[in-house]
Amino acid sequence: MIAWWQRPGRAWCAVAALLATGSALVLIGAPPSTALDWQPRLALGEPWRALSAAFVHYSALHVIGNAAGLAIVAAYGAAARAPVRLALAWLVAWPLTQFGLLVQPALAHYGGASGVVHAGVAIATLHLLDVGPRWVGGLVLAGLVAKIGLEAPWGEPLRHFEGFDIAIAPLAHASGALAGALCYAVAQVVAGDRRRGR
Repeated sequence: MIAWWQRPGRAWCAVAALLATGSALVLIGAPPSTALDWQPRLALGEPWRALSAAFVHYSALHVIGNAAGLAIVAAYGAAARAPVRLALAWLVAWPLTQFGLLVQPALAHYGGASGVVHAGVAIATLHLLDVGPRWVGGLVLAGLVAKIGLEAPWGEPLRHFEGFDIAIAPLAHASGALAGALCYAVAQVVAGDRRRGR
């Protein structure tokens, strides 16, 4: 008998639920954001911030936006029937997303799940490109690349966009997508090695 979490898409949804639950608990507890957010100067001394930063939100709209993003990515991965190994890849991409921000040390503080959401989109999309329907994966990949390109993550560390009440860190989205792609590739290599009996 297969455990509930081994069914395609279930472990994936559990990762999304973990991110959402952590954000809700931090919101209820309302600790100062500087106690949990990502700070490059503390990256080596307090590496756990690479995980806790995804729970930190700076406004109600920020929480709502990321909650909606997590719900969409959870549904996307479930529809793509993401296997357990891809849920694990998403878990590994979570802290790697924040560590990718080290390339822009001017970004002194970062909080939110949007980078990790982009990691999930990248993983589920690459999975669809591999197993199908490929046209869905191709459309989402084109949209993801276009979005990241339009945000110009190589520019200023923070940007203000119409309709948002906080500044956005475009590099987090690019870092998340890259971390997701990397973790997907590693998960595929490991799965291939297991199938070959290595």
